[in-house]
Amino acid sequence: FFFFQAEDGIRDAQESRGLGDVYKRQFFSDKNIFKSELHQKISYDYVTRKDFSPITSTSQCFDCLLIPEDHQSRQKSDSYYMNENTLLRPHTSAHQNEMISKGNNAFLVYGDVYRRDEIDATHYPAFHQMEAVRIFTKNQIKHEQKDLIIAEVARDLQQTLEQLVKYLFGSDIQMRWIPAYFPFTEPSFELEIYYQDEWLEMLGCGVIHPKVMELSGRDTEVEYGWAAGLGLERFAMKLFDIPDIRLFWSTDQRFISQFQAGKITKFQQFSKYPACYKDVSFWLNPTYQENDLYEVVRGIAGDLIEKVELVDHFVDQKRSRTSKCYRIHYRSLERTLNNDEIDVLQFQIRSDLSVSYTHLTLPTIYSVQISVVAVSLKKKT
Repeated sequence: FFFFQAEDGIRDAQESRGLGDVYKRQFFSDKNIFKSELHQKISYDYVTRKDFSPITSTSQCFDCLLIPEDHQSRQKSDSYYMNENTLLRPHTSAHQNEMISKGNNAFLVYGDVYRRDEIDATHYPAFHQMEAVRIFTKNQIKHEQKDLIIAEVARDLQQTLEQLVKYLFGSDIQMRWIPAYFPFTEPSFELEIYYQDEWLEMLGCGVIHPKVMELSGRDTEVEYGWAAGLGLERFAMKLFDIPDIRLFWSTDQRFISQFQAGKITKFQQFSKYPACYKDVSFWLNPTYQENDLYEVVRGIAGDLIEKVELVDHFVDQKRSRTSKCYRIHYRSLERTLNNDEIDVLQFQIRSDLSVSYTHLTLPTIYSVQISVVAVSLKKKT
């Protein structure tokens, strides 16, 4: 649904909505910009691709990246499948095997990606990624021990990405590295920056797993590399001071007219409409996936949903069952919502949850009215 809805416009979004990919390309292509100590000695020209189809195979997205059969990312609750073996790519890493197999030692791949995910200001089911890959030969690194070679490649990876972040946001940007796990890289890391009073993940990366290199036809005794996947909208949110990822899909001229391709302009808030809150609670089935709830909510109310958060859970020890209560935050970016129209959406959400996801038993639903002085709950059966 999201692919066909976005198909006409998403490929031009980086230029038309100022996603800043031109600055990332400039960083990697300009040999006068310092990237890392190793890059100063061994300079590559990065090949850039952004014409790959977003319709990919499970082999491209998972098998070639060593993602096991039982991994969460393979589940239908996480990815958008068109049939058993075909899906909308959940990451630009889907094209890593093909690019490496063709002999590319330094490349960037841009593209739209699709994931079933949580609902908040920094997550959206359709977004853009940039894949960056660099491969070295053993004689370029000047180490004999494999662990020292891997450490040098990881050091080059971190130096390069730190320099990219400083190039985009300034040398005083707060950032930190977090150890991570990805099946296709070892060691693996996530880079976070401090944004809107909290740490925000900007990218995942790591040294390419030897088996991934082997599947791409490379000699793992003499070739080593790193790979990184960057979320372009999150970089743009920081670069242009955009507070909500939904704005990238807005057709409101008050938003669109503020930006021009190739120019950094800080977003000027044009309005802040009030929020409306509604709660829904239900008993869980062992097969319940939280992303199922997000899909139902987003499918009915679309971009009127600002956030969905878990506010309470209850364990019935006697009957061995668990109930969860979620708060749905409704807020339009363009107008004031009224309680009656939200009630219609809320009851439709309740109905769809009980019909489409028959494993959910909904014992009750609450309409939540929030004011400055009190929270009143009106129980509906």
